[in-house]
Amino acid sequence: MGLFDRFRRKPRPGVLRTASNQDTSHLEHWAASRQGVEAYVEPKTTVTETTVVLVAHDGEWTRRRVASPDAARSFARKLGMPIYDAGIVGYPKRMRDYTARKKAAGDL
Repeated sequence: MGLFDRFRRKPRPGVLRTASNQDTSHLEHWAASRQGVEAYVEPKTTVTETTVVLVAHDGEWTRRRVASPDAARSFARKLGMPIYDAGIVGYPKRMRDYTARKKAAGDL
C-alpha cells in the first residue's frame, strides 16, 4: 500500500463499483421529472454490475447501477412503472432514435 492510497477517490482497477444511494436517488429524480418512463434491466457482466436503463416517452434515457435484478423490479414497482428484461425484449426504438438525433445534432 502506497503512502497516498487511502486518499484515492476511485476504486482500484479490476474492482467493480456497486450501486449506491446516489444511483437510486438519480433514477428516482429522473423518473419523476419525465413522462412515460419504462425500466429495462441489464444483467451483470464482467465489467459492470446489474444496471437499469430508464427510458422516457420521447426516447431520452439514463442508466445506473442497481443492487440486483430484484432490486430493479422493486424500484420499478415502487414508482409504478413497467419493467422489462433488456436481454429478452431489447430496447425500444424511440431510445435508438433519440440517441441518433442527439448524435446528429452534435450533442453526443
